[in-house]
Amino acid sequence: MKELFAFREERFGDFQRRLIPDIPPEKIIGVRTPYLRSLAKKLAAEGREDELYGHLPHKYFEEDQLHAFLISGEKDFGRCIDLLEVFLPFVDNWATCDQMSPKVFKKHKPDLIPYIEKWMRSEKTYTIRFGTGMLMTHFLDEDFKTEYLEKAAALRSDEYYVNMMTAWFFATALAKQYDEAVRFIKDNRLDRWTHNKAIQKSAESLRIPSDRKEYLKTLRR
Repeated sequence: MKELFAFREERFGDFQRRLIPDIPPEKIIGVRTPYLRSLAKKLAAEGREDELYGHLPHKYFEEDQLHAFLISGEKDFGRCIDLLEVFLPFVDNWATCDQMSPKVFKKHKPDLIPYIEKWMRSEKTYTIRFGTGMLMTHFLDEDFKTEYLEKAAALRSDEYYVNMMTAWFFATALAKQYDEAVRFIKDNRLDRWTHNKAIQKSAESLRIPSDRKEYLKTLRR
């Protein structure tokens, strides 16, 4: 999209290429997120969503970001899911994955769970990561069930970005549902790398008391 190049910043593009090394460097234009969010709102207001929705795969990372922000703003749950099912297989980086968080999900949590389970069973790295991220975002508070920890603990992958999200999930669970989550650490329910990374992220968290952090450190493998 021509609008993107008007806000290109070469130095920022270089920074992003270091931050997101798993995509081709030429895919990154170098546009800051606040502008992308503003442009996404403008496209939605003007009814121009199909300029992104109808053209996959995208050439540029920033187009993926716009696509993700547009989906995040969709107000109809069914349409949001349909758009995600088309887009998720094309997501190829952690930034687009993690910055895509549909607001409509908060109002449709019972309907959301089957899709999360499906995404977590995917063979696509960022589809799994997205599903796990949505489980973390929406189901570790008042809608929490121990079975959600079971689903995350069952994940096994050779992919760094899957395992990092699983570690993030359990660090968050240890902050919000400690008594349930700590059992999964004590019982070694995660693979060793993810187990230790979850403890590391917990130790860095401001939401976990110092005494619990010290105890968790004794459980490193």
